[in-house]
Amino acid sequence: MSSLPELARFNDNVLSKYQIYNSIFITLPFDTINNTGVLLPLFHKVCEKGFKLGLNPTEIVEKFFKKYQENPLEKDKTDLLFQFIQYIERQVVLFDAVEDAAFPIVNNMDGIGTLRNSTETAFLSDKKEALKKHLEEFKVRIVLTAHPTQFYPGSVLGIITDLDQAIQNDDLLLIKKLLAQLGKTPFYKKSKPTPYDEAVSLIWYLENVFYHSVPKIYNYIQHNIYDGKPTDNEIIDLGFWPGGDRDGNPFVTTQITLDVAERLRQSILRSYYRDVRRLKRRFTFDGVQEILGRVEKRLYKHVVRSYAKVNFSQKILLSELEDARNIIVEKHNSLFIEELNDFINKVRIFGFHFATLDIRQDSRVHHKAFTQIVDDLLATGDTTFPKNYHNLSEQEQIEVLAVVKGNIDPEILTDEMSVSTIESIYALKTIQGRNGERGANRYIISNNQSALNVMQTFAMLNLCGFENELPVDVIPLFETVEDLKNAENVMRTLYTNKTYRYHLVKRKNKQTIMLGFSDGTKDGGYLMANWGIFKAKEALTRISREFDIEVIFFDGRGGPPARGGGKTHQFYASLGPTIEDKEIQLTIQGQTISSNFGTLDSSQFNLEQLISSGIKNEVFTKDQMNDAHRELIEDLANISYKTYVDFKNHPQFLPYLEKMSTLKYYAKTNIGSRPSKRSNSDTLDFSALRAIPFVGSWSQLKQNVPGFFGVGTAIKKYEDAGRFDEIVDFYNASDFFKTLLENSMMSLSKSFFGLTEYMASDPVFGEFWKLIHTEFETTKRLLLKLAGHTVLMENHPVGKASIDIRESIVLPLLTIQQFALKKIQELQKTAGNEAEIEIYEKMVMRSLFGNINASRNSA
Repeated sequence: MSSLPELARFNDNVLSKYQIYNSIFITLPFDTINNTGVLLPLFHKVCEKGFKLGLNPTEIVEKFFKKYQENPLEKDKTDLLFQFIQYIERQVVLFDAVEDAAFPIVNNMDGIGTLRNSTETAFLSDKKEALKKHLEEFKVRIVLTAHPTQFYPGSVLGIITDLDQAIQNDDLLLIKKLLAQLGKTPFYKKSKPTPYDEAVSLIWYLENVFYHSVPKIYNYIQHNIYDGKPTDNEIIDLGFWPGGDRDGNPFVTTQITLDVAERLRQSILRSYYRDVRRLKRRFTFDGVQEILGRVEKRLYKHVVRSYAKVNFSQKILLSELEDARNIIVEKHNSLFIEELNDFINKVRIFGFHFATLDIRQDSRVHHKAFTQIVDDLLATGDTTFPKNYHNLSEQEQIEVLAVVKGNIDPEILTDEMSVSTIESIYALKTIQGRNGERGANRYIISNNQSALNVMQTFAMLNLCGFENELPVDVIPLFETVEDLKNAENVMRTLYTNKTYRYHLVKRKNKQTIMLGFSDGTKDGGYLMANWGIFKAKEALTRISREFDIEVIFFDGRGGPPARGGGKTHQFYASLGPTIEDKEIQLTIQGQTISSNFGTLDSSQFNLEQLISSGIKNEVFTKDQMNDAHRELIEDLANISYKTYVDFKNHPQFLPYLEKMSTLKYYAKTNIGSRPSKRSNSDTLDFSALRAIPFVGSWSQLKQNVPGFFGVGTAIKKYEDAGRFDEIVDFYNASDFFKTLLENSMMSLSKSFFGLTEYMASDPVFGEFWKLIHTEFETTKRLLLKLAGHTVLMENHPVGKASIDIRESIVLPLLTIQQFALKKIQELQKTAGNEAEIEIYEKMVMRSLFGNINASRNSA
C-alpha cells in the first residue's frame, strides 16, 4: 500500500472510505430527520448545477423546493434547511475521522521532514556531532490557545476518537453505531463556554495526545542520536493560554487563572499516577516496588486531595525514580528499564505543570491600570514613585520603573482593572509555588508599542514581592506594521537599561519577543505582514547579537495563511543566517489543534516536521536572499501594502463586512468565551476588531481576502514592465518566497466567488465585489503563471484533494448561509416580521460551525 503514489493512497483510504461510510450515514433513521438523508444529495446536485448556470443562492434553494417538495409551507422549508445543516456538520466530522484514521498511510511517517529522515541524512553527511550539538539547545514550543474557532464539545471529540479507531480496524458494526450516536449527539452549545471550560477542552489534547507523542519523539532522539544517554534539553515544550490570556477577555479572572493552573497540575499528576500503577505490574522486585509504592501514595494524595500540604515536587519525584533505576540496573539486569526510562523522560518534560500557563494583557490596559496604581500609591503617602512621576519624560520614567521594588497590597487600589492586574501577578507567584517555575513564568504584553510598555510590566512584577531575581520573562508582542518597524528601537532602549540587562543575565541572557502574524496581516495585508515580520526578526537578531543576547522569536500564528498558518514548517526551514533560530515557538489555535495535533500520528508527524525544519536550517544549508531578491520583495511588499490599505480605506469596506458577511454573527455564537472585539461600541471599529472574526468572515464568504489581496497587483507591475522573469527567478531561488506564495495559493484554493456572484449586481456593493473579484483573478492567474501550473496547489495534490472534498461537503451549507443572509436583508428592507428575521439569523449562525470545521484552518 505504501508503495502507491500519495494521491492514490489518499483516494483509496480517505475518499473511497468516506463515500462508503457516508452512504451508510445518510440512510440511518434519526428521530426528526428521516428524509434528510435522501434529500440532501439531491440538494447538493441542485447547488452544483445552479452555480454552474450562474444562479444565486436564493434561486437555487427555491428551485430545489419547487422540484422536490410539493407546495411546502415556509416552516417546512426552514425546518428542512436546519436539518441539512445538522447533517452536513456530521458529514464534516465523519470526513475528519476518516482522514485522521488514514493519516499514517497517506503520509510517509519516515519521509522528508521526519526525524528518522533528518537523522539518517545527518549521519550519511558526517554531521552527527553537529546534529547532537544543535539539539542540545534547540527547542520547539507549541502554545495551545483558546481562540474561538473550534466548537466541538467534548462528547463529539470522544466520538471522533472512537470513529478514528473503528475506521482503522474496519469495524463496520461499531462504525454504524458511532454514526448513529453522532446523529443524535448535540453539536450546538447552549451557552458560551467559560475560559475554564476552554481550558478543560484543550487539556483533553494534553492528556490524550501530547502526553504520549512528545515523549515518543524525545525517546527517539535519546536512543538514536544520543546513544541512549539523556539530554538536559526537553526539546519540546508545551505552552497554554486558556485561563491566562486576559487580552480582551473580561471573563478571565484571577480565580480562573489559579483554577486552570491547578487543573493542569492535577491532569499531569493523574497521568503519572496511572503510569506508576502500570509500572508496579512490571517492577515487582525488592527495593523497586517499595519506591514505586511510595510514589504512588504521594501522587494519590495530590490527585485526590488536590490542595493537600504534601512535600512533593518534580525534583523529589525524579530523585525517587532515579533511585529505582539504579537498583534495576545494578541488581535486576536492567529488566524492563525502557519502560521506566520512558516515565522518567515524561517527568522531565512535563514536570508538575504539564504546560506553561502564559499570562497576557494589552499594553493599553496596562498603561491605564499602572497609571492608577501610581496615583493610588501616591495618595497613601507611599514614596515608591516621585510625586512628579507623570510629568517625567518617557526615558526618566523608565529609569524609575527599572528600580522599583515592593509588595503592593491590592486592597489599597481603587480601580478594578488595577486590582485584577496586580492579582494576576500574585497568582503567577502562587502557581510557581505549586507547579514549579515552569508552571507560569512568561508575561506577554500585546499591542506593545514602546519600551515604556515593557518597563511598566517589569515594574508591576517587581512590586508584587518577588525577592531579588525576577523568575519571569517579560515578552513584548509587536503586531502592527509600524510597531514591527519600531521594534528594534524598543529593544535597544531595554538592552541599554542596566537593571533590565541584569535581569536578562539572570534569565540566561535570553529575551523572548512575540510577533503577531494575525493582526499584522489585518493591518498591512499578506505580503507586507510576512515581509515586515521577516525584516523585524532580522533587525531584532542584529540588535540582540550586538548585546550578546539570544533572542527567541515567538510567532503568534493562526490557522490559515492569512494569519501566519499554512505550511508553517516550510517557513522555519527557509530562515537564513540573519535570523536567530535556536527555538521555534508558535501558537496553535482553533481547528489547527485538532487537524494538526488531534491524533498521536498527526501530532508526532507535525512536531517532527517543526524539529526537522530547525535541523535543516542550522545543520544543513541555509537559505539566504541576495540583494536583488531583497529589493524585489521590498518593492512587492510596498506595492501590496498600498493596494491593501487603499482597499481597507474604501468607503464600502466596513459596510460590506457588516452587512454582507457573517461578521456580526461570530459574536452571537457560543464558540468561545472571548468577545469578538475589544471595545463595547455598537459601531464597527476596525482597530478594535479581532483578527479571528475578521479573517473568518472573509472565509465564510469564500473570498479569503486577507490571504491574497494586493499580491496580484504587486506581481502584475513586474509583468507589465516586462520583468516577470525576475519574479520567476526569485520564486525558484528562495524557499521563503516560494512558501509565502504557495500558502497564498491555498487561500485562493479555498475561495469560490460563484457563491456571491449575485453581489456584482448589488446597487450598493456591486463595484466593491468586482474590485475583490478582479484582484482574486489577477492573483490566481499570475501565481499559476509563476509556478508553471494549470491548477492551484498542483504540486500538493493530496492537500488539494482534501480541500476539494471538504469544499464540496459544505457547498449546500454555504448556499443555505447566503440564502439566509439575503432573506434577512430583504426582510429588514421591508420591515419584516422580527420572529422570521430571528429564524434566518439563527440559520446563519448555525451554518458557521460546519464551515469553520470543514476548513480546518479558516480563522
